[in-house]
Amino acid sequence: MTPVPAPVRIEPPVPAAIAEAAALLRHGGLVAFPTETVYGLGGDATADRAVAAIFAAKDRPSFNPLIVHVAEAHQAEALVKVDGRARRLMARFWPGPLTLVLPRADHSPVSLLASAGLDTIAVRLPDHAVARALIAAAGRPLAAPSANRSGAVSPTLAAHVAESLGARVAMILDGGPCRVGLESTVLDLSGPVPTLLRPGGIAPEAIEAVLGEELLHPAEDPAAPRSPGMLESHYAPGLPVRLDARSRRDGEALLAFGAAPADAALNLSPAGDLEEAAANLFASLRALDRPDFTAIAVMPIPETGLGLAINDRLRRAAAPRRAA
Repeated sequence: MTPVPAPVRIEPPVPAAIAEAAALLRHGGLVAFPTETVYGLGGDATADRAVAAIFAAKDRPSFNPLIVHVAEAHQAEALVKVDGRARRLMARFWPGPLTLVLPRADHSPVSLLASAGLDTIAVRLPDHAVARALIAAAGRPLAAPSANRSGAVSPTLAAHVAESLGARVAMILDGGPCRVGLESTVLDLSGPVPTLLRPGGIAPEAIEAVLGEELLHPAEDPAAPRSPGMLESHYAPGLPVRLDARSRRDGEALLAFGAAPADAALNLSPAGDLEEAAANLFASLRALDRPDFTAIAVMPIPETGLGLAINDRLRRAAAPRRAA
């Protein structure tokens, strides 16, 4: 007899549900929760088995580091070595969609699995009341990549998490749609030159204004990423993605931006607003990933501000798929 799969638990983020979710986390369970960027798949960052469970749930390569989330900025001091540059950025952008890669602190409790064996840890303070309440209730930092199978489109609704992970997660806290809808910017401060590892919700120009210096944009090594989201093929729907499309070809769904042809299937932002486009990106890719289309064609997005991050995600979605 075929076993019946366990139902997916989706709970409103009321105090009782947050308390239960925190207890699940303390006992090694996985909980999906909303942030301002995307939904995260949370596990106890200090417990090897919980971190290993995150990798297993996502089918995620073990060499891809995870971001560790804290409830208050000062809590990062116990995890990483915080310098003056980091403090200035934390004061300006935390809570918010900025992840800082910093040297591991002496006696840091974070599992080495969470940092993929590196001597650095990626840390973030999310700008979402439910996320911070959950982290505080759990009483420990949470490793939390996006709550989806590795390489797939990131989730911006609780339903996306349920669709992608199902019963692999013990509970999903439903905080509604994510406000930013695009992952955090990842900045490496472990060396003398601040290095942008992943564009995201904070524009590089805003970071440069605080630091008073330009960011380095390094060549990536997909075989050994220093940050989440650096795999060559990532954020990918099932259908092929064609970029810089001005019109759709037979069988394609056209994902538009700004002024668009009448036959566009969806528009990231009819007004050409990059913030709106970022918030709609992943949900739109999911909505068009249907068997009645042969591919998803995406109109050009400006390479400025949040457009840098949007295009980064789209290029990874369109990259050649690696064999499983």
